[in-house]
Amino acid sequence: MKIYAPLFAVVFGFVTPTITRAQTLTLYSAQHEQVVDMLTSAFTKETGIKVQVHTGEGPDIAAQILQEGTDSPADVFFTENSPELNLLDEKGLLAPVNPATLAIIPAKYNAADGDWLGVLARENVLDFNPSMISETALPASLMDLAKPEWAGKIGIAPSDADFLPLVSAVIETKGKPAALAWLQGLKANAKIYQDDESVVAAVARGDVAVGIVNNYYWARLETDLGPQKIHSEIYHFKHGDIGGLINISGAAVLKSSKNQLAAQKFLAFLVSHEAQVALGQSNVDFEYPLAAGVAPNKLLAPFNTLQPPAISAAKLGDDRDAGLLLQQAGLI
Repeated sequence: MKIYAPLFAVVFGFVTPTITRAQTLTLYSAQHEQVVDMLTSAFTKETGIKVQVHTGEGPDIAAQILQEGTDSPADVFFTENSPELNLLDEKGLLAPVNPATLAIIPAKYNAADGDWLGVLARENVLDFNPSMISETALPASLMDLAKPEWAGKIGIAPSDADFLPLVSAVIETKGKPAALAWLQGLKANAKIYQDDESVVAAVARGDVAVGIVNNYYWARLETDLGPQKIHSEIYHFKHGDIGGLINISGAAVLKSSKNQLAAQKFLAFLVSHEAQVALGQSNVDFEYPLAAGVAPNKLLAPFNTLQPPAISAAKLGDDRDAGLLLQQAGLI
């Protein structure tokens, strides 16, 4: 999903003359459209509360909310990556999440101050084409991909919103100079694509040997093509390497919302057992449900087998430094 997409596109609207504002939520969404359609339909069926959805890229929507300030029509913001939520939280635009709702999700996946809620997680992975490279030849660390021997073998999508948290993680663990050197190495080595969808497609057809992506995109392509036709596999970075970063998809209620009770009800629904199980069992979403005891889609590695770096959502910050370094490296 590209950062510099149009700010908003109305996906669908349920407002009718008989519906009052108190019975209609406005959701600003940077989550996948298929996932949001499934969740909002189920929420409306259960509660009778309609949901009007505006969709766009996470950084764009966060910037729009900042511009709108207390006049924003949004009731809820639901996004793929935590830095956009951190940014709005820093600016004091989010309302505290109901403590009972927060308690459903392990605390490390929620905002430290309780102003946003973790809903789903995705793992950063290396997608590879086994006809071009063996798994034993893959790097132990994501940082190795900046070395000269990887020239021409890598696909990346630096303008995809999902790439920003990865850069933030490198900044947090290695410092800005090392992060910039890594990005400059990637610029020299990599073929650049518009988004993660394009990267996984390029790896599958043999344009590049490996691609840096979130696990979601490979699983979706495998589902679309079928296991006999995808021609690529997933490599999980181990031992806490940055390459195995876990991204948190979360949601928050805007402090300026006029529908606080309904908005809090929507957050509670997102992490309810019903919704989390539906997400895990669906062939629409390929993320990890964060509620305890809920199994993910069978295409995903068990969550407890992943070995991500110990970087909290708070430590990832708000992605502003990551964006500046990407510009400095000439990648966006």
